[in-house]
Amino acid sequence: MPETIGAVHFVGIGGAGMSGIARLFLGAGHRVTGSDVRDSDAVRVLRELGAEVSIGHDAAHVGDADTVVVTGALWQDNPEYRYALEHGIPVLHRSQALAWLIRSQRLISVAGAHGKTTSTGMIITGLIGLGQDPSFVNGGVIQALGTSSARGSGEWFVVEADESDGSFLLYDTSVALVTNVDPDHLDHYGSFEAFEDAFVTFADRARELVVISADDPGALRVKERLSHRRVLTFGEADSADVRVHSIVAEGPVEFAIDHGGATYRTRLAVPGVHNAINAAGAFAVLVGVGFPPAETLAAIAAFGGTGRRFELHGTVGGVSVYDDYAHHPTEVAAALSGARTVVGEGRIIAVHQPHLYSRTRLFAGEFAEVLETLADETVVLDVYGAREDPEPGVTGQLVADRFNDPSKVAFVADWQEAADHTARIAREGDFVITLGCGDVYRIVPQLLGSLERERG
Repeated sequence: MPETIGAVHFVGIGGAGMSGIARLFLGAGHRVTGSDVRDSDAVRVLRELGAEVSIGHDAAHVGDADTVVVTGALWQDNPEYRYALEHGIPVLHRSQALAWLIRSQRLISVAGAHGKTTSTGMIITGLIGLGQDPSFVNGGVIQALGTSSARGSGEWFVVEADESDGSFLLYDTSVALVTNVDPDHLDHYGSFEAFEDAFVTFADRARELVVISADDPGALRVKERLSHRRVLTFGEADSADVRVHSIVAEGPVEFAIDHGGATYRTRLAVPGVHNAINAAGAFAVLVGVGFPPAETLAAIAAFGGTGRRFELHGTVGGVSVYDDYAHHPTEVAAALSGARTVVGEGRIIAVHQPHLYSRTRLFAGEFAEVLETLADETVVLDVYGAREDPEPGVTGQLVADRFNDPSKVAFVADWQEAADHTARIAREGDFVITLGCGDVYRIVPQLLGSLERERG
């Protein structure tokens, strides 16, 4: 880690995590430049805040930057990355850059295969409601705050810690929240065992407290291996230190929490059993560091959701179009189950974009089972490869072929054809939900347009 960072250039500055970190560097008084493959709302906001952002990748964009920040999704032949290496400019992973910013603050790191963004948002919302002024970086925009990151004046710093490439091990964490240890990112780790090993290391390094799921099998295996002196568990299990129960999931979810011999009840502004459990994890974190239970739960209940988590984009002819970041079978199940509690008599039409060739190959059957069980109709798009090269025979068709009832699924690679097909099968009262962490959200305007032509 360099002593100073100086002027910072971000390669891929428009991404959810990168744009948030860039905003923090701007807030700390650094000159910030960056590049991305396309313009976006995040890029426009950064420009308004003073960043110089170029579209496209070119070595000339690095300019006189003192430090270059990259992500694990970077292609090794990126010209800006190559220029930095050839000219001796320090190159930091985004987590290293963030760790440099966090120095001396009490860090709450939220990790897990899924649930991170919502849990992080709940902790941030809770801290603010409790009169704190935290700094934070989240993987999605917190709706009530209109931003995914901010630099506060208080002692707390909250981050969504990315386990996908092991970078969550770079943080000097005070409080570690592990939402689950559901196997994922095996393209990086190579085995389930290595994936779980990383979580053991992450949790045991926390200086003050570990909060971990009492329900998830992987989390339970990790917990049994921890040597940490202070561990709190949360979930629906009878053994949980923070036990969530009496969940009513029709509409915005209601539930009760047992902790320390007392029961606390609340209702969230968001639907889904999974969000009651996320709230229990956030509650355990904040109560675990000393905040009063009743006030903590009331503060968390003010959480209004994050961008790309069951986010409504429009309604045409009685058909509502939502977008959700879910990209793992467990996440897809949670998103669709949550939608089912509020769709009423309507149907759910899932528009699924598989993410990564390796994940699609490994989990095609699981995706098909969840989609066929929990959605009424499914439209599968082609794979969003992100950092991976294509694999022969691995397309969205792989997921569609694993459905037991082929009448419930259509693989449509062309986006306009997919939007038109979705509009044709949609009925009044239905929810259309795009699912994926790639660029599937970009099909939403096409879906709304096709619905307008079909039903408007």
